[in-house]
Amino acid sequence: MSAVHTKGYVRRDRATAMGTQPPILLGYTLDDEEATTLTNVLQSTLGDVSVDYRPTPAGTRSAIESAEILVTFGLTDELLERAQSLEWIQALSAGVDSYDVATIESREIVLTSASGVHAQPAAEQAIGYMLAFERNFPAAFSNQQRGVFERYAVGELHGSTVGIVGLGAIGRRVAELATPFGVETIGLKRDLSTGGDVVDELVGPEDLESLLVRSDHVVLCCPLTEQTRKMIDTQALRTMNDDAVLINVGRGGLVDEPALERALQRDWIGGAALDVTATEPLPGDSVLWKLSNVLLTPHTAGATPAYMDRCASIVAKNYRAYVDGDLTGLTNRIV
Repeated sequence: MSAVHTKGYVRRDRATAMGTQPPILLGYTLDDEEATTLTNVLQSTLGDVSVDYRPTPAGTRSAIESAEILVTFGLTDELLERAQSLEWIQALSAGVDSYDVATIESREIVLTSASGVHAQPAAEQAIGYMLAFERNFPAAFSNQQRGVFERYAVGELHGSTVGIVGLGAIGRRVAELATPFGVETIGLKRDLSTGGDVVDELVGPEDLESLLVRSDHVVLCCPLTEQTRKMIDTQALRTMNDDAVLINVGRGGLVDEPALERALQRDWIGGAALDVTATEPLPGDSVLWKLSNVLLTPHTAGATPAYMDRCASIVAKNYRAYVDGDLTGLTNRIV
């Protein structure tokens, strides 16, 4: 197998190696159960492909020096520097904002994500948040904890307006699950050439204010970029209705957290359901823990027993495309 040298790194000649079965390195970011599930599915799907699981940081550091393919939940700068022969990184997360994408791109390493695997559970959780606030489940739980039988005000999801910021896999699924409840859906995305089939109205980023004004539930499921960082700031929160609920199943950095705390304390909005926060774990002294109009979950919206099976399907499909030299056929290619 021939190799070429690019920017100081030893690289496989893709054209020469096309059709071979290069091994897959699973790094220490996977636990034993995840690695076993992924290995079993890949080997049953791809045949005799070699899967090398290194459960410790030291083992991963050693193996990555000659690895061509890495499947991982994350990649430190140190490991990236050691990866002298790396050709393809398959991230097992939907987002890649924790990866040094610029360096990966400069070294001509292919990077793919697992976008889409979170869609069903994250969308179900978003719907759960909406129902919890409309039917006032927090009040019911409080009554149960206190051992009292008291009635409380409730609403209906039917007839409300749901604004969905980001119509990727998660946002689309939120719209699909919300529609049977009889809600109006407004979707916001940058590229308006697609996405209009799942929402009642499709708008661009310039119409964020209009979406906020009209929505009873605002669901954030867009990626974190320089354009979306702290997009929900004081102005945005003051724009929302005083009984509207902000739902974040995207990234904590989408929200200006101090501004959200003020908005919740001063009743600018009706409440917030947060699966992600600016700092995770959420600091113990955060006021968000103590506010009765907040629902907090520990970044579990994308969790599902089917997670690794769904990831394995993406990895297997991408592996076949990679081995065939069809880089345009890779699913969720970032660079």
